[in-house]
Amino acid sequence: MSLSDFPARAPQRLKVSFEFSPPRTEAAERTLWETIERLAPLRPTFFSVTYGAGGSTRQRTHETVVRLKKETGVDAAAHLTCVAATRGEIDDIARAYWDAGIRHIVALRGDPPSGMGGKYCPHPGGYADAAALVAGLKKIGDFQISVAGYPEKHPDSASVAADLDNLKRKVDAGADRCITQFFFECDDFLRFRDQAARRGIGVPIVPGVMPVSNFQGISRMAGLCGSKVPAWLADMFAGLDDDVETRRMIAATVAGDLCRRLHAEGVDQFHFYTLNRADLTFALCHLLGVRRHDS
Repeated sequence: MSLSDFPARAPQRLKVSFEFSPPRTEAAERTLWETIERLAPLRPTFFSVTYGAGGSTRQRTHETVVRLKKETGVDAAAHLTCVAATRGEIDDIARAYWDAGIRHIVALRGDPPSGMGGKYCPHPGGYADAAALVAGLKKIGDFQISVAGYPEKHPDSASVAADLDNLKRKVDAGADRCITQFFFECDDFLRFRDQAARRGIGVPIVPGVMPVSNFQGISRMAGLCGSKVPAWLADMFAGLDDDVETRRMIAATVAGDLCRRLHAEGVDQFHFYTLNRADLTFALCHLLGVRRHDS
């Protein structure tokens, strides 16, 4: 890879969006808003804010989403899950978002209260899955709805075909966009995109990109969510546990190469999992030709 492989400026059609987590402490909140101030001038199509396992960050997610919309003017999307709540409770949350001017929801089945890797059980009075949630949200208001997709199959799915069938159900229920779980091999995304198209899934399939700043942490997360960690990636980070700067340089190179290859294959939207940090995401956007707009 060389810098000449990247466009000097992104075509106007290239779109980016950024995901954040609601802060838990005052220090984390300061870091988050410093990140937002750095990334907002890139004019993303939206910011999204995650929703903790079992709804554990419900109020903080709501506060962060509303503040994002109010203070940046950027479309803000609230994650909402089916876990540990009745339909009525979830519907009330959705109505509260609508009343606050939030028109974009990332609708997810969600992780069990025990966290990723635990056994999922639908709430007896709740939405059974993400497809049911999408249908319920559409009855409440004309939300724009993003849903999740899994280039390497959701770990709970019986097969790739079953996983695609589930995505089709979500789209048929009214989803407008699929954002993928993070992945490290370009071919995995391209295969998934082609399979989705053959299945009749016509919404945009947006790659979720996770720059690897902490290899051990990403490896644990990947094991829980069904993303494979290639041997070449592990080799890249071998022996660098105490070398933060080199890890960050490699992280930017690896993610930049992935984005370059995806862009060359016609991908014109990218969703970045920021981990509430701006530097790597900002660098990747710059490499893609996405520039600041300070006016």
